[in-house]
Amino acid sequence: MFIIIFLLYIFIIFGNMTIFIVILGNSHLHSPMYLLLINLSVIDIAYTSTILPNVLKILLTQHKAISYVGCMTQLYFFICLASTEVVILAAMAYDRYVAICHPLHYVSLMSLKHCKGLAASAWVIGLLDPAGHIALLSKLSFCASHCINHFFCDLSPLLKISCSNTDNVEMMNYIVGTLLTLVTFLLTLISYILIISTILKIKSSHGRHKAFSTCSSHLTCISIFYGTIICLYMRPASSYYPEQDKFFAFLYVVLVPLLNPIIYTLKNHEFKDGVKKLLLEMKN
Repeated sequence: MFIIIFLLYIFIIFGNMTIFIVILGNSHLHSPMYLLLINLSVIDIAYTSTILPNVLKILLTQHKAISYVGCMTQLYFFICLASTEVVILAAMAYDRYVAICHPLHYVSLMSLKHCKGLAASAWVIGLLDPAGHIALLSKLSFCASHCINHFFCDLSPLLKISCSNTDNVEMMNYIVGTLLTLVTFLLTLISYILIISTILKIKSSHGRHKAFSTCSSHLTCISIFYGTIICLYMRPASSYYPEQDKFFAFLYVVLVPLLNPIIYTLKNHEFKDGVKKLLLEMKN
């Protein structure tokens, strides 16, 4: 198990670092779409690094203890990065909407300045979002049990072992989490409804295929992302099922950042050209 998770972690780091380096190293890739993709790669590296190194340590040493501060820190960064990701994915959907539905106005509607503003907003929202959760969690007592039935400090298993009243934390989770997830999901959904309706109006089958291929990778990514996040968090803590939740959490923590480099680069000719150019520069 240690070897499998270690190899998956290395692939996640290598794949997302490759995206980061190739885009930064090629000036012709310095466009809004690729700038948002850099942010997504940073998020994937960060939140897997928040969880998997500790999992590897546990598997290697069998020392399963984590300090209270360490647990709260892990939870903070996990919620922070997840919140940032949903906003970045919504921004990427908007970028594809403008590119396909309003191509002539793309430069004005989705300039680098606007893109940087969206990315900065995503990080600010992500940094602020967990603050309320952590403040309320810090007031809870964990006298019933100190054994977290999970492979990292997630919200539901922490609430499960508390002997305090957790209604306030659950309410905060529903209000903030559902609001953020619902708003970004609706923005993404509306963007893709408009994108698909525009693509279907294209008379040429080649044109339809070309237009759809530019957003199919992002559509695949958000389907996996929202599928796992809804199964994990859009329900009351009383319906917490440890084995099921650990499975979906593993998909969320490992599968999404593992697939992102493959999904976004496999059919991307501009990115492939960027890799070739970078390799040639390294040889020279």
